[in-house]
Amino acid sequence: MKNVMVRTENLTKRYKNTLAVDKLCMEIEEGEIFGFVGANGAGKTTTMRIIAGLLAPTSGRVFVDGIDISKKPLQVKKQIGYMPDFFGVYDDLKVTEYLHFYAAMQGIDKKRTNTLVDSLLELVRLTHKKDAYVDTLSRGMKQRLCLARSLIHDPKFLILDEPASGLDPRARVEMKEILMELATMGKTILISSHILHELSQICTSIGIIDSGKLIACGSVREISEKMSHSGKLKIKVLSDEEEAVKVLLEIPEIKAVSTASGIIDVDVAGRDDTYAEILKTLVEKGIKVVSFQPQESSLESVFMQLTEGGNGNDN
Repeated sequence: MKNVMVRTENLTKRYKNTLAVDKLCMEIEEGEIFGFVGANGAGKTTTMRIIAGLLAPTSGRVFVDGIDISKKPLQVKKQIGYMPDFFGVYDDLKVTEYLHFYAAMQGIDKKRTNTLVDSLLELVRLTHKKDAYVDTLSRGMKQRLCLARSLIHDPKFLILDEPASGLDPRARVEMKEILMELATMGKTILISSHILHELSQICTSIGIIDSGKLIACGSVREISEKMSHSGKLKIKVLSDEEEAVKVLLEIPEIKAVSTASGIIDVDVAGRDDTYAEILKTLVEKGIKVVSFQPQESSLESVFMQLTEGGNGNDN
């Protein structure tokens, strides 16, 4: 059983008449890549800043690696690497000078710094830019440099607020690959992003926040299954497609069937057990099934269903 790296208890933050975070309870297990999803103003950045120790909550508590951040903030901050959505860089410094500066701020031994900086630049794929001035870097390179900065003190837990914001597709792929590598190194990562498709590809768990409340938590599949007991299938058959459709329409759990480009799309009132029965029925009826693929709900569709955008509620 994995340890819990982060736990929030009734976390609340109020700004005058605005309730930004509302009694939020959340757990992130050690080694997870946890995706934090929400519309602008939902409370993501406020929550992340509180967990990072940069903002005091109105009420509630945060534990990082079992330590209450309100009681031992300096000890907790040593375990955290934070990359904000907007960050400053010193344009008149070279890349290596920039990282040496932050290493000194963290009190890292000068004898270790050269080796440390070289290894971080290799990790974020900036070795070829080590002697370049920061202001000459592309946005994607600056993002990776700031990621290296957040890793300078070897934290257990990373908080990354929109790390792929404004990046082109190639730069986003590079960032995603680096995050996957960090996960294999044992880092626990809390990441927010508006690029939901890419987030769903790398995250082990997702938390959806709306109006300051955590409204769903788990894998995309788990959240989708809690919302609905229906599913979708894509089926390709070698034998007569019309006969396959006829067989499918006789199955009570099937709600709709359509065909396009040799693929049969099926809406099913049920999940895994029902899928197994459908496949069994097709085979017993002599239908030669080439492929039988359950379709997972996308993170975008789950998000839209759970938040106001999915139900048209303006409140």
